[in-house]
Amino acid sequence: MVFDISIVMTWILFIALFPMTFFWLRRAYRIFIQKDYSEVALKRGESPPNPKKWAPATGLVNLIAGGVTLAAIFGVVFALLPYRTWSTMAGMTLWGKIFADFIVSRQAHPFTLGKKSPKETTPTSKDNS
Repeated sequence: MVFDISIVMTWILFIALFPMTFFWLRRAYRIFIQKDYSEVALKRGESPPNPKKWAPATGLVNLIAGGVTLAAIFGVVFALLPYRTWSTMAGMTLWGKIFADFIVSRQAHPFTLGKKSPKETTPTSKDNS
């Protein structure tokens, strides 16, 4: 076996599966078990008006993505999956989760057409001392 860039990229992909799986399954656990909706359908760091409504969609996306990557990890460790299979699973899951999170966040924050009402600003008091 020759040590080249493809071997390095394969190891980077495999090692990256561990933190991704951990964070995705932890996020699903927080949403479904702990009922913590602070990371549900974020858009620019802001939660939607009703995050509880979008919690099942976000939780399922994270649970499915975490489950597939966990299966890929076990497939590699126990030599059950060939390279082509587990790398495809990992890549498609990563991109699928990115797109699914984007779609859920955009659905949770609807786009409003027409004129926007002016935002109320509070006047700041200036000290003249």
